[in-house]
Amino acid sequence: MSSGAIIGLAIVAVALLGALVLAVTAKGRDIRGAGALSRETVSRDRGAHEAPLARSAREVEQAAADLRTGGLVKASSLPPAPWSPPDPEALGATRRSFLNRAMISLTAGSLGTFGLSVIAFLWPRAVGGFGSEVNIGKLDDVLASVDQNNGFYYVPEARTWVTKFPADAIPKAEKAYDYSPSLLTGMRSGVVALYQKCPHLGCRVPECKSSQWFECPCHGSQYNRVGEKKGGPAPRGMDRFIVSIKNGDVLVDTRNPINGPAIGVNTTGQEAEGPNCVGGGEGGH
Repeated sequence: MSSGAIIGLAIVAVALLGALVLAVTAKGRDIRGAGALSRETVSRDRGAHEAPLARSAREVEQAAADLRTGGLVKASSLPPAPWSPPDPEALGATRRSFLNRAMISLTAGSLGTFGLSVIAFLWPRAVGGFGSEVNIGKLDDVLASVDQNNGFYYVPEARTWVTKFPADAIPKAEKAYDYSPSLLTGMRSGVVALYQKCPHLGCRVPECKSSQWFECPCHGSQYNRVGEKKGGPAPRGMDRFIVSIKNGDVLVDTRNPINGPAIGVNTTGQEAEGPNCVGGGEGGH
């Protein structure tokens, strides 16, 4: 083949190759259309979003800390201040401690008050009132009060009935009350002090002005004017107190009541002087 033919074939091949390249390029442009990005744009965008160079975990944590703190500058180090204990008053009390203290204080106060009340109740009183030696007045005034009240004189502060004891009954009384000779002092002075309670079940025994006896309304026990049993279920006569006379004053010792005389003792011989207030007595009407 001649050199001219070879050159012609080469020119044709180059022309065909150029036409092929143009055809392929045109086809790519048709596929991307108007919204497709150019190669340069894609290259710039890829460069802008490429991941930064790899960093260590410590650098990542430090960057996050700087972002949170806003790049605060580390303060200069100072020596620590000396420690001192807090003031309890400045700290104040918590709600729970306040309630605990209040509950303990109230409980202690209540128990203390109750204990003092019990002690005050049980402590013997030195002077005045029942449970001590009660001064009920001058002897002449006491005898006058008995007469003014139709034979019976009640002294509330001593819880005592005071009546006259006849002088002619003293010899019998000395024999009947030999179990407690101290009772004879008041009798010789003309008075007897009787405890207001009935020996049966403890009811308060009133006087009966018509019979001139003491007659218990609870169960019908009856006693003559000096407290000796006349009828009813009582086991003995009315209990009584020791009476003493000092400087003309009548003192009734209410600290220790003394048992009344046995059933059957009747030193005065007094019978009912009128209708009984409670039935069942020896002199009842």
